[in-house]
Amino acid sequence: MQTLALLHTSPTLSPMFNELTARIIPGVRVLHFVDESLIKNTIASGKLEKSTMRRLIDLVGSTFDAGADVTLVTCSSIGPAVDVAIQLHDQPVLRVDRPMAEAAVATGQRIGVLATLSTTLKPTADLVRRVAEEQGKQIEIVEHICEGAFDAVMAGDGATHDRIVGLGLTEAMKGMDAIVLAQASMARVLATLPEGALSAPVFSSPELGVERARDVLVALAK
Repeated sequence: MQTLALLHTSPTLSPMFNELTARIIPGVRVLHFVDESLIKNTIASGKLEKSTMRRLIDLVGSTFDAGADVTLVTCSSIGPAVDVAIQLHDQPVLRVDRPMAEAAVATGQRIGVLATLSTTLKPTADLVRRVAEEQGKQIEIVEHICEGAFDAVMAGDGATHDRIVGLGLTEAMKGMDAIVLAQASMARVLATLPEGALSAPVFSSPELGVERARDVLVALAK
């Protein structure tokens, strides 16, 4: 049986990814690894520190020691560290947000990037830019932080988080060709919006990331 490791920076993501993996890749064994220090230290310092990058690289190694065939890192704030881990491991290491960036670049030129944390906004926008450069496409990125949403959800007030992110999606992102949600935790807001509220397709990382993991597992099995 193939094994997919999911490396999270918050335990709150495990249920969502359990649902996605059960639906998209049934029959694959899933192992969850959680280390909140990765995101909490990054938020506290306002940037991704080298000590956090080293910790992530060690954790990725631990997932393969535990029997993983593929490891999917579900946090976008530490994306640059995942890029380093990809270089250092022979087994597949995946960024959850890369398929999302590729889909957005393929959709249009004016791309909105929505985040609840500044530490996630920059690496996500940088990734979208890099994907566009790789594909030789000219794009314009509009960045927006949903102020107060992250603090609300951390305090257990999911309704306020969803309201602030919903406003960001419907108001701040007008005139976009595509909208990217920088954090996996923001994806749930889409289900709360009325039909026709969005002016552009919205891409979030969880489902696209798990679909990419499925494709890599299928390729490995051949």
